[in-house]
Amino acid sequence: MLACQGHVVITGIGKPWLIGQKISATLASTGTRSFPLHPSEAVHGDVGRLHPSDVVIAMSNSGESEEVVRLLPVIKRVGCRLIGITARPQSALARHSDILLEMGKFEEACPIGMAPSVSTTVMLALGDALALAVMKARNFGREDYARFHPGGALGRSLMKVSEIMRPLAQTATVGSGATVKDALSSITRQKTGAVFIVENGRLLGVFTDGDLRRHIEDDGLLQHKVAEIMTRPGKRVEVERLAGEAVKLMQDYRIGELPVVNAAGELVGHVALKDLVSMHFM
Repeated sequence: MLACQGHVVITGIGKPWLIGQKISATLASTGTRSFPLHPSEAVHGDVGRLHPSDVVIAMSNSGESEEVVRLLPVIKRVGCRLIGITARPQSALARHSDILLEMGKFEEACPIGMAPSVSTTVMLALGDALALAVMKARNFGREDYARFHPGGALGRSLMKVSEIMRPLAQTATVGSGATVKDALSSITRQKTGAVFIVENGRLLGVFTDGDLRRHIEDDGLLQHKVAEIMTRPGKRVEVERLAGEAVKLMQDYRIGELPVVNAAGELVGHVALKDLVSMHFM
């Protein structure tokens, strides 16, 4: 499975089909390309989805399920490698398999000993074990996992600041020689809550509505140099840091607009609180 150049294809009928769909989903979400293939649909055209580079995992407790057995020679003709999961090592599935995973003998847990219960639990455990073993062999880490789960809490927590910030073109900025009036004009144009003061691209400080309120009664406020009343150095976050760090910083210090800088301290954009809300970070 680790060396598979194509897809890991899961097939089975009845309850094993349902278990197979879950195993396929686990494989796909942990770095192994996979899809489930229903045996009845396969023999009516869907076998065209198979490629010689694929590995097929076929599951059947008895190893004699008609729909699965009918598909086995087709799988071999395509040229796929076949892994069989069954409780019967003398079954048709076992004989056709390149690799056999024997589940062992057991009784189903239901009162009449017939409803798939123990068998499906064992299949699921084997499938998950295979998926996790391949995941470990691939060195598939948290950041890899997050790439495949962008809509979940883990995915959001492992996003980079660069993925959630607004670029410099959408960030209010003025030079160190700008007046408060210039700063307010920049805020108005960008429709943000803060303006960042820069010199030769480097971030010097930030001017917010809080700074404005603190100096609102100053004589000739609009003509003052904004660098004289800005907050310096102010909180900031580097562009390659995790988004979760930016979120925590903004929550802890009640920041509505957080500047984003590169390793050289140059402003490259900002994170807006209202964007984080819409992305469900808070």
